[in-house]
Amino acid sequence: MPTLTFQHSILSQLQNRSGIEYNAEEWEKRLPGIGCVVEANDENGIEIEIFPDRPDLLSHENIARAARSFLHSIDITPDLEIHHGEIEMKVESSLAEVRPVILGAIVRGVDNGSTPQEKDEFIQSLMEHQEKLHMTLGRRRKFSSIGVHDLAKIKPPFRVTTVDSGFKFIPLAMDKEISIEKILTTHPKGVDYAHLMKGLTKYPVIIDSNEKVLSFPPIINGNHTAVSSSTTDFFIDVTGWDKRSCEACLLLTCLSLSERGGIIESIELRNWDDEISNCPRGDSKLHNLPHNLIQRILGIELSNEEINLAIKKMGGVLLESRTVTDGAEKSEKWADCAVGEKEHVIAMPRWRSDIMHPVDIVEEIAIGYGYDNLPDILSTVHLDAIPLKSSQLRRRVSSSLCALGLQETQSLTLSNNLDQFNNLRWKAKGEITEIANPITKDHTILRQHLLPSLLNLLAANRHHELPQRIHEFGTVVIDSKNQLKTAWACAEVGGGFAAAKGIAQALLRDLGAEINLITYQATTPQLGPWIEGRGAKIFYDGVEVGEFGEIDPIVSRKFGLKSPIQAGEFDINAIGQSIPDPVL
Repeated sequence: MPTLTFQHSILSQLQNRSGIEYNAEEWEKRLPGIGCVVEANDENGIEIEIFPDRPDLLSHENIARAARSFLHSIDITPDLEIHHGEIEMKVESSLAEVRPVILGAIVRGVDNGSTPQEKDEFIQSLMEHQEKLHMTLGRRRKFSSIGVHDLAKIKPPFRVTTVDSGFKFIPLAMDKEISIEKILTTHPKGVDYAHLMKGLTKYPVIIDSNEKVLSFPPIINGNHTAVSSSTTDFFIDVTGWDKRSCEACLLLTCLSLSERGGIIESIELRNWDDEISNCPRGDSKLHNLPHNLIQRILGIELSNEEINLAIKKMGGVLLESRTVTDGAEKSEKWADCAVGEKEHVIAMPRWRSDIMHPVDIVEEIAIGYGYDNLPDILSTVHLDAIPLKSSQLRRRVSSSLCALGLQETQSLTLSNNLDQFNNLRWKAKGEITEIANPITKDHTILRQHLLPSLLNLLAANRHHELPQRIHEFGTVVIDSKNQLKTAWACAEVGGGFAAAKGIAQALLRDLGAEINLITYQATTPQLGPWIEGRGAKIFYDGVEVGEFGEIDPIVSRKFGLKSPIQAGEFDINAIGQSIPDPVL
């Protein structure tokens, strides 16, 4: 979940604009209700962890707006006032296969502060908001990316077209022209997001009437459009592949600027098929909510007035409560109303992309009404749960190994080639799934084996006394497909191969295996982590299900271990297919 530090000075300015005194202590106490938790509150600011389902709270301005309605019950409209603008942006047909969703807007007259410090804080806040939206709604710029430009430095109308890799312009934070190809291989942002351009021979750019590049989405803006302390008028472009994500990013950026007094203007968007539209749309979205759904989920009967007050605190409005006269004769359990039933028509902001179903509206009502005010009753919603086959197998495997005195652990699925293959002398099985942008050399691939994680854990605890006996049931990735494995490792004196074989036999026995169908085969020397002559593959009814043995001291030392270790690793998918569940 994103964690943001909101500066007291900015929040105080925004609240005072509405005639409300900002109170950090009150925020800390009551703000968790709208989808965030205050992690810290000191002289540096208030640190807030934003829940993943509330990307609309990722800026100073938007969280202050939400706080006004939730904490102070001030009515705020779910509509965003948008004035008709004259600026045109034409999208050429070549964008259809490159970056098909193109949106934009103008915001004029933004109050960016009265002092140099306030102006710097505004610019920093604007950029942080943009990057948080990129990481969340934009899925690291794959679904959507945002460009914010100084309108005074560019000349409309705008054109969105494609160019080849040799096309040159001056990117942000540089002072000379550089080609698209060089940007993707040398510019920091180009290197970070070059994977989004993989396979393309043409690249998207936004150009003004002076033939100057505003943006090379989703990579980098042009240098001459950079926002400065004197910027009060903005052009915002949003491009991507997911229309819902792009629309939410555009509206949230406009909303935060409008909270600073900005006037939002639409642009005339002319697509390659000559379809003309004005964007963005500021009208709210209407949701039909069956009245009996509220009672079914919350267990209480709310009046229209109580529903309206609750939904207003969440930024919405109850427009109408009515009896359905047209539609299905029988209602769906979670959505539609039948003829004769009561429903509510509720308007919610269009930028609330997290609201996708009537149940989401019920949650908003519950938050606005207050969870503390709900009665202490058992849920009226009864759903019979059926355990997954994989969960059943996991429980049986974990129970067996825990009964053998092994402590259960859980480690990351991320690993690296050195631990997975080089150190343990195992060869890769199928294709290795690599991480495109690893943040550390220890986490460059998705693991194919669990045993390296256990050895690293033993190494981290080598200063504790022996014995140390651990196991893990987890996911590995082979040929880009998830598979289940279990492994154990015991650092102990007096264990050895016999102890490893005993654990293997006990595990298969507990899973319902027939002893006469179990066979063994010695492992190939130097192929795997085992001491020569003290490692074995185990088969059930002719199917290889795993291997076990004593870890070679040469292997142990690579992990910083000096004590004797016996271990094993089993393929749970193979076991599940070979051994019938005795419980079923």
